[in-house]
Amino acid sequence: MVTFIWRGKTWEELKAMEMKEFMSMLTSRGRRSIKRGFTPAEKKLLEDVRKNPTKFHRTKSRSMIIIPELVGTKLGVHSGKEYVPLDIKPEMLGKRLGEYVMTRKVVKHSSPGFGATKSSKFVPLK
Repeated sequence: MVTFIWRGKTWEELKAMEMKEFMSMLTSRGRRSIKRGFTPAEKKLLEDVRKNPTKFHRTKSRSMIIIPELVGTKLGVHSGKEYVPLDIKPEMLGKRLGEYVMTRKVVKHSSPGFGATKSSKFVPLK
């Protein structure tokens, strides 16, 4: 059986940790962000998750750092157009919600459209 270990700590140790201990394990940007405090939207999301962790919660705060409290929840993170469902896993600890939800789609070009000139329709055969 494989146990989850994040930066030398097991999952049980991470869940039992206080926020200051967890902060010390983050990168400097993450530590600074948590030290400054959560925004009102992030606080509301944490309250909602604490009340009902099994419910699907929607949020626009893409810059929120994933903390052990959020692991196991289902969130809808806003991509700028829609809410993309995201299952929070232990491997995501310390990252931001926005890193897992893309804001741009991949562009796939097809054949030239209506009104294209003859030269733009030309595709050389190799």
